[in-house]
Amino acid sequence: MEQRLDLSNFAERISLLKAQIAETIVGQEQAVDLILTAILSDGHVLLEGVPGVAKTLSAKLISKLIDARFNRVQFTPDLMPSDVLGTTVFNMKSGEFSFHQGPVFTDILLVDEINRAPAKTQAALFEVMEERQVTIDSKSYKMGDLYTVIATQNPVEQEGTYKLPEAQLDRFIMKITISYPSLEDEIEILERHQKPDFSTNLDGIKPLLSTSEIIEYRNLAQQVYLDKSLLRYIAEIVAQTRESKAIFLGASPRASVAILKACKSYALMQGRDFVTPEDIKFVTPYILQHRIQLNAEAEMEGLNVINVINRLIDKVEVPQ
Repeated sequence: MEQRLDLSNFAERISLLKAQIAETIVGQEQAVDLILTAILSDGHVLLEGVPGVAKTLSAKLISKLIDARFNRVQFTPDLMPSDVLGTTVFNMKSGEFSFHQGPVFTDILLVDEINRAPAKTQAALFEVMEERQVTIDSKSYKMGDLYTVIATQNPVEQEGTYKLPEAQLDRFIMKITISYPSLEDEIEILERHQKPDFSTNLDGIKPLLSTSEIIEYRNLAQQVYLDKSLLRYIAEIVAQTRESKAIFLGASPRASVAILKACKSYALMQGRDFVTPEDIKFVTPYILQHRIQLNAEAEMEGLNVINVINRLIDKVEVPQ
């Protein structure tokens, strides 16, 4: 297919970004591609993985490489909603109340161990994640166009954690699992740590992309061509989640829209200005895995969400 969009500038800038990331993080190329895909899709990201696999480092590094405001908040059991959103305080000198902004007021927000805080604190993010605004004392504060939440959680240790409600999980465009590195990658990690000048300190990292460039690339992703037959393909895959006997809770139309946005962004990341069925197949499990729930029978049979999703995708006829 003839190229309709000029992707040369985008390809060059993204290549530089990924090369810079690879200098610090080893063996997580696919996860990095997915995080960048989610950001280009104007969506929030949930990173899941055991401690020590560079979840937080990946999020912080990508944030550093974008010239935007960045805040990090560590969720803990004693964290209050006001600690995240901010609070109104009385100024003794002026005799007036003033609003002190919390860490949520930024462009990229890293929420570390999001499932460590109780439900009322998790719920503080509901409005800002969906509507890009915060309402305090009946006054609304708008966020910038880039606003993105990157959250992390540990899937293994559940003591002292609070499971995210389905409504909040649905606000993340993707759930990305950061897995263990391969043997060769781990050897490379050890070799780097053995060098005297190696450091994971990110203070010296300089931004490579501006906020305006990210917004420009988001607009470019929306122009990526997607055939009408692929729209039906997406809708039929999502419909399968509502009809499957193995699934208790299926995906909503928000999931369909998320797949539409993500497959366009992923095609752009691959240097194409058109979407293929393979793009849809690749991004769909990451978009659906946190949005559906298996029923008790399926879980007793030892099925996992990813296997069920892949089976459902295989049931739908691929457009020619």
